[in-house]
Amino acid sequence: MKAKWYLFIMVMALSMLLAACGSDNESGTSGDSEGDSGGETYTVATDNNFVPFEFMNEETGEMEGFDIDLIKAIADEAGFNIEIESMKFDGVVAGMQSGRYDIGIAGMTITDERKETIDFSDPYYDAGLMLAVSADNDEIQSEEDLAGKKVGTRSGTTSETYIRENHPDAELITFPGIVEAYMDLESGRLDAVMYDVPNVQYYVANDSEGLKTAGDILQGEQYGIAFPKDSELVSDVNEALQTLIDNGTYDDIYEEWFGERKYGTESSE
Repeated sequence: MKAKWYLFIMVMALSMLLAACGSDNESGTSGDSEGDSGGETYTVATDNNFVPFEFMNEETGEMEGFDIDLIKAIADEAGFNIEIESMKFDGVVAGMQSGRYDIGIAGMTITDERKETIDFSDPYYDAGLMLAVSADNDEIQSEEDLAGKKVGTRSGTTSETYIRENHPDAELITFPGIVEAYMDLESGRLDAVMYDVPNVQYYVANDSEGLKTAGDILQGEQYGIAFPKDSELVSDVNEALQTLIDNGTYDDIYEEWFGERKYGTESSE
């Protein structure tokens, strides 16, 4: 009898142990949208309104965009977790310079001036600058027609620097956010807006009321992921980025936001 009772206790204990293990596996730690790899967690600073790279989805309250999807994929590939904080673009740059944040991704152009105070990943997006004008404006055909015109852009960006250096005879008006510049252009308070190509093209195609692009792409630029100076994360992120390019994941993300595949790689799925 004692032997049977002992066997019964052992079977029950084993059953409870297996059930507990099964429960742990079912609940799991699959992670949220920022990933949960079990590795280190780093804070990512991003712009709060740079469509289609990063912007707030008003319905879900979550940040979305090409940059957001890319940095999540990089984190998964590199084996670390991220916490995303959105802010104005100036805050991203300052946060990298002060070391307050570990990573910055915000459609940030790699420039020699910025490289003096922060580090960059390998380029991940080819960009440039472009003009937007009212659809009925035939006077401004290119940047050569900006003399004496009111030209708006976002403060702290390469487009502001470009206008100051190349068009001192234009009246430069800066805004904390680029949407405000577009709205002033639509209302007739500006003659033109100059900003990054993908954002200008996206806004004109999807959100504008009577705007068009004008002239050619200006000042070829490349975006990079930013880091505080001498960050050890640069090499890990570069390696993960190259893997995503090679295995087609980058093209999957690029196609979702821009409607085409940049490198022509096969889908990673």
